[in-house]
Amino acid sequence: MKNRISQLLLLSALFCADVSLFAQGGPGDTGDGGLEGGDPAPAPINTNLFILIIAAVVFAGYKMRNYKLSLK
Repeated sequence: MKNRISQLLLLSALFCADVSLFAQGGPGDTGDGGLEGGDPAPAPINTNLFILIIAAVVFAGYKMRNYKLSLK
């Protein structure tokens, strides 16, 4: 029973934290200066993405090979 209550408390705390982390600014907050400054330039996500894909395929093959060897 205690375990169930603690899980429920943790889940509710996570939901409350999620809502507060994504709160918007007030009606007078324009976001183009002030304390926070303007929005930074977006980061490119497609630069050298193929290297990450190749590394993921190699790692997956490595893990699958080790898994098959451990079954024997």
